[in-house]
Amino acid sequence: MYRWIWRHLPGGTASRATLALLLATTVCALLLFVVFPWVEPRLPFSAVTVDPGR
Repeated sequence: MYRWIWRHLPGGTASRATLALLLATTVCALLLFVVFPWVEPRLPFSAVTVDPGR
């Protein structure tokens, strides 16, 4: 997958590295600010309890 992305990015090595970093940052920001907040209420982990006696 990473090889495919690297081959399809335009430019030389420096511009490809910059674009790859920008792409990774964009994907992380999209996950943190859009996907995870949308998914969080749908997960069954909202009522987690810990038994202190164990």
